[in-house]
Amino acid sequence: MIIVTGATGALNGATVDHLLERVPSGDIAVAVRDPAKAERFARRGIEVRYGDYAVPDSLPAAFADADQLLLVSSNDPTADATGLHRTAIDAAVAAGAKRILYTSHQAAAPDNPFAPGRDHSATEGLLAASGIPWTSLRNGFYAHSIHWLAGPWRETGVIAVPGDGPVSWTAREDAAEAAALILASPGAHDGPTTLTAPAAPTFAELAETASELSGRTIRYQPMDESDWVAAQTAAGQPEHMTHFLLGFYRAAQAGFFAGVDPLLGELLGRRPRTARDALRATPR
Repeated sequence: MIIVTGATGALNGATVDHLLERVPSGDIAVAVRDPAKAERFARRGIEVRYGDYAVPDSLPAAFADADQLLLVSSNDPTADATGLHRTAIDAAVAAGAKRILYTSHQAAAPDNPFAPGRDHSATEGLLAASGIPWTSLRNGFYAHSIHWLAGPWRETGVIAVPGDGPVSWTAREDAAEAAALILASPGAHDGPTTLTAPAAPTFAELAETASELSGRTIRYQPMDESDWVAAQTAAGQPEHMTHFLLGFYRAAQAGFFAGVDPLLGELLGRRPRTARDALRATPR
């Protein structure tokens, strides 16, 4: 049985859709916080279970009979993500899961200025200590986030950011399909498994690409951190989110998102989507 958590979200929901192209629906279950939102899976013959990392008592039944268990990482910047992941991993061990897969990030590192990178690193340590075979899907930074991390360049003509560096902007859709391919070929990938787009452009390079796509000049403008923080505050951004995002720019400047790997394209059998594709797309 393949059990997928977080299937009502965009990433693992798409993974389940791709799994259905490769394995029978009766071999899949989804564990979600709100089963009512998973009705589309139930209609396709997938077992829907209630499971919430924050409710430990819900997890034994949610993870029962797992040959493979795909754990989605917490996306709440205010939560104790590592604590939630520890609860899920402990429950998986207790339930007898035969393999745990985890949606990590290419920049998983204890010294990453971007907080999720530190959480991912700590979670990978928990997986390594679990005694269960595990796969950490180290996805590249999701490309759809360009639309807010590059700012409102379509309106202003400027990409103004407080730190620049190469980022392997990777389509979430491609990462989801790759996860399904890995789940459908159990045991083929162990430990950290990096899945990125083939290139890692900087924001300065994104400005050049945006200029080509829009037919007008889009400037790159580096900003002082304090000026950027003040601008975010003036725009109504909550303080905790401003400092959360500032960690991203610091990490990009330090090179944490620079690495690229050919594995994603090899799994997909095609060239992965690029940052250019994301800039061309309508903002979501």
